[in-house]
This record gives sequence, C-alpha cells and structure tokens, in this order.
Amino acid sequence: MPIIQSVERALRILDLFDEYHTEIKITDISEQMGLHKSTVHSLLKTLQKHHYIEQNPENGKYHLGLKLFERGQYVIQSRDLRSISKEHLINLSRETGKTVHLVILDGIEGVYIEKVESSSATIVYSKIGKRVPIHSSGVGKALVAFLKTEEIERILDGYEFTPQTPQTITSHELFLQEIERIREIGYAIDNQENEPGVYCVAMPIRDYSGQAIAAISISGTSTTVTKETVKHSVELLTATTQEISKKLGFGF
Repeated sequence: MPIIQSVERALRILDLFDEYHTEIKITDISEQMGLHKSTVHSLLKTLQKHHYIEQNPENGKYHLGLKLFERGQYVIQSRDLRSISKEHLINLSRETGKTVHLVILDGIEGVYIEKVESSSATIVYSKIGKRVPIHSSGVGKALVAFLKTEEIERILDGYEFTPQTPQTITSHELFLQEIERIREIGYAIDNQENEPGVYCVAMPIRDYSGQAIAAISISGTSTTVTKETVKHSVELLTATTQEISKKLGFGF
C-alpha cells in the first residue's frame, strides 16, 4: 500500500512532542525531520489550520493543539462506553428481539461504535465504524436534540439535508421542529427515514456533566411496529440509558 509522504511527515511532526518537548522551534523540527524549513513551515501551517498544532505568540515555538485532546477524548469515551454498555445492549436485544446500536457524535455525523444483532431482525445497513447522517437517523437526532443551542447552530451551519428515503427530513426548519418534539417527549424516532423498511427508537446517554455523549437505538422492521411496541421500547430505553448514564456519573 502506497504511503502518502505529506501525511507521514505531518504525523512525524506530531510524534516529536512529548512530556519533555512540549514546545519546539521550527528550526529544531526542521533539523530533526531532515527537511527544509519552508517545507516544515507549510506542514505546520496546515496542522495549525486544523488546530492539531498551535504556536506560542510570545516565543514563536509550536506545541500540540487542543484538537488532539478532543479526538483523544472520543477514543477514551467510546472505549469506556462500549465496555459499560455492552451487557445492557445485549439485554435490550434479547428483550425486544430487535437490533440495538450504540452511536456517538463525531463532527456532523453519528458513528456506530457497537451493535448487537438480533437473530430475528437482521439490520444490514449498519456496522461498527460506519457513519450515519444526523438528520435521517434516530440516534443522530437524539444526539443533536439535547445539545446546547449554540452547538446545534454550529452543526447545522451549511448542513446538507440529503434525502436517504422519501421519508427523510430535508429542510433546516423541519429538522428544528423535529428537535423540539424530541426534547418534549425525550426520545427520537426514525420511521424509514434512513433505510426503507426500518423503524428505530433512540434515546441519549448522558455523562457526569449532563451532556448527551451517545445514543442507543432499538431497530426493527417497520411492518412489526405498533403503539405498544414503541411504548415498550421507550420504557426499556429509558431504564437502560438511565442506568448507563448513572455509571458514567450522571446524577451525582
């Protein structure tokens, strides 16, 4: 597999920083990399643009940016979530006979970090690591609905409401109306909006600060949905998300 030289060089720059070298001059980076200063400068400016590198205005030295901390938190968070949630997801799938997903928000998309497949309700569109639109999925809507208003505005700035099915919400106004409805009832619905024939009920998980950091969905075929099955799913999700949130420090 070919190696992209510029990407490799950027990653090597990040690797130069450690607990003993928290700030480094561009000339030192150039020497350690064996690259011309102009080349290093371009790499640093690119990393700086995306907040992976920052420059100290007082001495001109470079140090690691907060974006690395942010991304690292996603990794730690997702690993903790998976281990804490796994047994609960299995129990949900057993009780409902449906497929259960655990999803986190990354940028303007949801990412599946765990899936428990029911033998009687195979959902083929999802897999761990796959990304899902926030506007067409129950988990995406559940994650966004409980964010702060300014964060929602940031996410939706320039957001494209691409239709996944004829049922998909395709406008900013309708999506905001949907968010308000979700906030009122406490859970989100995906009624064949992301995948034809699939119906999902989703609810957020909160951390110690009360922030919605993930969402769980129960997914099955739309032909088996009734008011009673939705009510049962909401009851199970409420108990499950509260228990997981409690383990993450919510409510203390």
